[in-house]
Amino acid sequence: MPRITKEDKARNRQNIVEAAGRMFRAQGIDAVGIVELMKEAGLTHGGFYNHFASKDELAAEVCGASFAASLGGLAQAIQDGPGAAGAPLERVVAGYLSTAHRDAEDGGCPSAALVTDAGRQSEAVQRAYAEGVEGYLAGFTAEFRREAAEKGRQPDPSEARRRAIRLLSELVGAMTIARAVGNVQPELSDEILQSGRDYALD
Repeated sequence: MPRITKEDKARNRQNIVEAAGRMFRAQGIDAVGIVELMKEAGLTHGGFYNHFASKDELAAEVCGASFAASLGGLAQAIQDGPGAAGAPLERVVAGYLSTAHRDAEDGGCPSAALVTDAGRQSEAVQRAYAEGVEGYLAGFTAEFRREAAEKGRQPDPSEARRRAIRLLSELVGAMTIARAVGNVQPELSDEILQSGRDYALD
C-alpha cells in the first residue's frame, strides 16, 4: 500500500473541510453524518479520525475557515475603495443581499448560513462564530470611521461600532428571512432583499 505523504494528508484534510463547509451550510451541522461527509470529500469514513478528534472540532474549523474567506472579500472591497459600483459598503450590501447569495445553499457567508446552528453547538463552534462576527464588526466600524473622516466629520468609535452592529444584524436577518420564505413566496423573498439593499446603509 503506498505511503501517504504529508502533502496528501494536508490535501485530504482540506477536502474534508471544504466538503463539510458545503454540507453544513446546506443541511445544518447536526444533519450531516461522518459517513456521508467523507463520501462527499472522496474519502473513506474510517479516515476521518486521522484528521479530526471529533465532528465538533471539524465544525469549529469549518466555521473559522468560512468566515476567513468571507472576511477576505470584505477586506478586498474596502481596500479597493470607491468605484463605479459604489462605495465599499454599498458593494458589500449589494453582494450580500443578492439573489445569488440567497440561492447558494451550500455557499456564501456563514454569518447567515450557520446563524442558527452556531447557537446549538459547542463553545468551540460558538467562539469561532463570534470571532467571525467580530471580524465583520471591525471591518464595518473601520469603514464607517473612514467615511466620516472623508466627509470632514470627527469619527466617533462608539457610534461607528453601533452602526456596524446594526448593519450586520440587518444583513443576516434579511438573508435568513429571505431564504426561509424563498421557496413558497419568492416575490416576498425578493422584496426583502431589495428593501435591505435600499435601506441597510440609511
